[in-house]
Amino acid sequence: MDPEAQRARAIRFRDLHQGPGILVLVNAWDAASACIFEKAGCTAIATSSAGVAASLGFADEDIPVSIMLEAVARIAAAVSLPVSADMESGFGDTAEKVTETAKAVLQAGGIGMNLEDAAGDPALHVEKVQAVRHAADAAGIPLVINARTDVYLRQVGDPASRFDEAVRRANAYRKAGADCLFVPGVRDAATIGRLTAAIDGPVNILAVPGAPPVPELQRLGVRRVSLGSGAMRATLALAVRIARELLDAGTYASFSDAIPSAEVQRLFKEQK
Repeated sequence: MDPEAQRARAIRFRDLHQGPGILVLVNAWDAASACIFEKAGCTAIATSSAGVAASLGFADEDIPVSIMLEAVARIAAAVSLPVSADMESGFGDTAEKVTETAKAVLQAGGIGMNLEDAAGDPALHVEKVQAVRHAADAAGIPLVINARTDVYLRQVGDPASRFDEAVRRANAYRKAGADCLFVPGVRDAATIGRLTAAIDGPVNILAVPGAPPVPELQRLGVRRVSLGSGAMRATLALAVRIARELLDAGTYASFSDAIPSAEVQRLFKEQK
């Protein structure tokens, strides 16, 4: 990708975290889903590491970094929108290794990167965020770092301590250079509102059944909402229904509203 075009996409994506509306991301898992989300009106594309892994035959966190990066490159080439790559824990247990991952994301055409602490050592995660920030600055691309803390998602420590620990980690990652702070595993409005008030930066919430709707999340101060692997898993659920109907009843109603084949082909023939 042309460096100036990539830099413009990165700036555009970073600015989307500042409002006026909430940034809504329907995470893609391949080029086709990314194109569909672009045509639906999404302003940016984020990948789902779990979704990409499953689509290529791997369990979450088992996919080799080279294969993940190839998927990111295909998605970035398929759309004209900014593409942020979910790179798990950075595919490395040191800041140096994660730096190489960040450089590879930029080479793949990505302009953002999810980086999760996986409930591990927050001090090491600070080092990783700092290293990615320095690498992006050196490349001249303002890579948007979405630093994720899994305190709630993995139920770290005593429940009474999780709020303070999540805030402590998020603010440390922000100070280290993160652009957005991702706190998955929280769905009640009261806690979400407290998090956005206590975290010194844009907050990303994972949308799951039972979480407040997008307008309410915006009222609570959330700047970014994403689906993670939700859309991919919902698509798999449809595949299960199609198979069951075909095998049990011999009928085809479950995919009667399928996208026409010609429209699918146009997704790629119209690539920019």
